[in-house]
Amino acid sequence: MNKKLLYINIQLFASDERTEKPTARRRRKAREEGQVLQSKEISSAILLLLAFYLLKYFGSYMYHNMASFMKKVMTEYISKDNILEGANLWNLFIEVMVLLLKTVAPIIGIIFATGLIISYAQVGFLFTTKTLQPKLGKLNPIHGFKRMFSVHAVFELVKSLIKVVIVTYVAYSYVKDETSKILLMMDMDMVQITAYMGDLLIGIALKMGMALIILGCIDYFFQWRRHEKSLMMTKEEVKEEFKQIEGNPQIKSRIKQKQREISLRRMMSEIPKADVVITNPTHFAVALKYDADVAPAPVVIAKGQDYIAQRIKEIAKEHQVEIVENKLLARALYESTEIGETIPPELYQAVAEVLAFVYSLKNKTAV
Repeated sequence: MNKKLLYINIQLFASDERTEKPTARRRRKAREEGQVLQSKEISSAILLLLAFYLLKYFGSYMYHNMASFMKKVMTEYISKDNILEGANLWNLFIEVMVLLLKTVAPIIGIIFATGLIISYAQVGFLFTTKTLQPKLGKLNPIHGFKRMFSVHAVFELVKSLIKVVIVTYVAYSYVKDETSKILLMMDMDMVQITAYMGDLLIGIALKMGMALIILGCIDYFFQWRRHEKSLMMTKEEVKEEFKQIEGNPQIKSRIKQKQREISLRRMMSEIPKADVVITNPTHFAVALKYDADVAPAPVVIAKGQDYIAQRIKEIAKEHQVEIVENKLLARALYESTEIGETIPPELYQAVAEVLAFVYSLKNKTAV
């Protein structure tokens, strides 16, 4: 009976589903590329509402300025035969510009400043040119066709239809409530009708603006959900990002190995300066140096176990550094003290005895 081996690529079972929350690096990179949370609906609604509020409270001011200018044009400029000639035409142009600055510029300035504040509140300070860079994928008609009939496009269409229905209903309700006053327009003169119609239109606009702000807040929630979903990552992306931040484990291992080798060479180069090497004798070796001008107690300048201990002893012999065998002391020094540290106080007496012995061998007097 022939048996056939079935080879299965386990990579096919790897999940591409975005289930992991975005990392700080992912958010920062998306922001640099211009992918930020922002609702144009709420921005437009606030600016529209503000514009009509400004028209309501500055309407009389604008009307008087315009009326005064038109009166001057009708009484002074229209009577001049040479109105379209050089100096007169230039003067008229200057007055029109001044009128616009006095009448329209403050409102436009307030709306512009408010737009900047709203944008900053949603996005913060961000300057990037990456959103202006051309992307060939957007020129692909197939991709464009897919975007037209995507879930997001359908959602935007439904959202727009709902917005139109709600805004229309709000306007209809406001006009319905004003029906009795509208009927009274038949008894008004032209000035009163004009004033009332202006108030009516601004009232409708304000109600619509309030409705749009509510819809904008709802849209902001959906935009937040969509933004967070677009930033979600797969498990593989999280692992890859971790590798990029922390570095490849193999490379990190090599770096650590190189660092250990450098540290070991540096330690070995300090052994000739030692006063004594205390050994186990085969398992541990600790090199000590005592200089009263540098430290109040002997300092461990090298230590090692097994192979390193044997290398310390070999270098010590080469440079005629005394080697003293003391099993308990060697082990205690190895376990309690790191390289570059002074020995602990509880070992002062034992080390002092060893140094006294070494100094006596070298005919030195202990300090």
